[in-house]
Amino acid sequence: MSEKNAKQLTGSEVIIEYLIREGVKYIFGIPGHGCLGFTDALLRYKDEIQVIQPKQEMSGVHMAVGYYRVTGKPLPVFTSIGPGAINTVIGLADAYVDSMPVLVLTGDTHVHMRGVGVLQEIERHKDSSMPRILEPIVKRSFELASSNQIPKVIQRAFNIMMTGRKGPVHIDMPMDVQCDFVDRTIPEPFKRRTAAKTRGDFNYIQMAAELFMKAKRPLVWLGGGVVTSSAFEEVKEIAEFTGSPVLTSMMAKDAFPNDHPLYGWATGSKGTKIGVALSRKADVVLAVGTRFADESTCSYRKGIAWNFGKEKDDTRLIHIDIDPNEIGKNYPTDIGIVGDAKAVLNDFLGILKKKFAPVNYIETEYFKEIHQLKEEWFKFLSDWRIPQLEPVMISCVLKEVRDFLKRDAIIVTSSGNVQAQMIQELEFYEPHTCITAGGFSTMGYTLPATIGAKLGKPNKQVIGLVGDGDFMMTMQELHTAKQLGLNVVIVVLNNAGWIAITDLQRAVLGEDRGFATEFKDSKGETYTPHFADIAKGFGCWSTRISKNDQIKPALQMAFKQKGPAVVEIMVNRDPKYTGSPAWGWWDVPIPAYMTNKRVKYLEQRQSEDLS
Repeated sequence: MSEKNAKQLTGSEVIIEYLIREGVKYIFGIPGHGCLGFTDALLRYKDEIQVIQPKQEMSGVHMAVGYYRVTGKPLPVFTSIGPGAINTVIGLADAYVDSMPVLVLTGDTHVHMRGVGVLQEIERHKDSSMPRILEPIVKRSFELASSNQIPKVIQRAFNIMMTGRKGPVHIDMPMDVQCDFVDRTIPEPFKRRTAAKTRGDFNYIQMAAELFMKAKRPLVWLGGGVVTSSAFEEVKEIAEFTGSPVLTSMMAKDAFPNDHPLYGWATGSKGTKIGVALSRKADVVLAVGTRFADESTCSYRKGIAWNFGKEKDDTRLIHIDIDPNEIGKNYPTDIGIVGDAKAVLNDFLGILKKKFAPVNYIETEYFKEIHQLKEEWFKFLSDWRIPQLEPVMISCVLKEVRDFLKRDAIIVTSSGNVQAQMIQELEFYEPHTCITAGGFSTMGYTLPATIGAKLGKPNKQVIGLVGDGDFMMTMQELHTAKQLGLNVVIVVLNNAGWIAITDLQRAVLGEDRGFATEFKDSKGETYTPHFADIAKGFGCWSTRISKNDQIKPALQMAFKQKGPAVVEIMVNRDPKYTGSPAWGWWDVPIPAYMTNKRVKYLEQRQSEDLS
């Protein structure tokens, strides 16, 4: 298809024409006076792009991210000027930290009116300074001054979003620019962007392969970059060729089959006992597409999660990442390779097959140790769960949910105990089935991201697992799910508070702590809304339960519905059963007024936990 002249198309129409060329089917947005021109243009293309109405612009960004994570295709969000545009901040920050592409189009002041203080303009430091607000949380922000800039800008926006380390992009659209005619051609996307993957330095890859094959306790550590590049088969082949256990970060939970004999679960502050043990004792680590963030490293405290350093017996590190800034940032690297995970691992695997014989790992002592650690972990989980408790434990809910769902079901989570226990307990078997708010740990993510995921994979089971405090931040999006008629299933784990923080207060500051995190009424008694009744008010099927044996029947009914369904589960609030044990360490500072005795007690407890 040749590039088409855009004359007699408005700036808004050119943007939409380009979105169609990029294969965009949906756009999320709330109209306002600052985007009337753009909204009216969408009316002309309503048979090609469906407008979906989130009830808060932040949710629109989460929906777009949820869709991308199951399809690999980015979606746009449009807003009006001022508050509507600023509402995208949390969603954009979440997308930026997790390297997720989403295009945000914000209405803004007419070019000739900038600086006068029109309705909802921010202009005291800089005329029409909305782009400055979003600047730290997008890969690039474009501030349009003329409609003729649009063809080049919209094409560049997609290039920037979808190449290198992916991420969100912002285009600021003045009201008059949206409505003016364009006298330029509309670019063809694939003539303006390469699909080639960045290959790493082959000499360094050879060095890495040789170092890894010399290891006695090799380990593969996966980050979200593996999922982004779809390097799933390469990782599996390398693990099986070398007999290396594979550990996954939160963003890579579904990058390797969790029921594979070499799966070693997770390390770090929210890791597992098996994962922490394996990572701490590894002699060479192949780390792929990972930031080595504080939670997955036990806040860099040497010898707990990892043992990297400069000493002779320290763990050697091979670090592969698309972003050169991540290599060597948090740990000294023996071999750093800049490149796309799939491309680099493909070359790495080719060298292994050419120069080395595969390891018969089933017969190795290392594999027997992994198997033993895994058996101990599963026994711990089995002993930890008490199905007869009422209200039920979150741990029991996760087991029942996993037993009920198909292997390719998509599970969405946000922050809190639900997410932490998902990392430790839930198994995922196929790529793009674990959707979770990663490094920004964003509350309010689950419901809108679940809607986005269901839009992307309408024929799959899609379920959101969310705490009650988290759910209340975006529960208005039940309205959006009902409008769309999607069988989105939301399981609300109700413990009447932000109990993950209650648990953290008790763990760090003492068992007598727990302040401003539990939901109480004016009399000091536990208070919670009836979320099942609220869901019915939105027109959703719903039920409230509290027993273990009620979970699967409730899920069966929920997935039979033609529209959204909410299963509210009252979960246990007893401190012994609210969360799960921490096997790692996380640097949460203790107030200076607490005694040295208290500090020593905490250190001793950590030492006992690790042993």
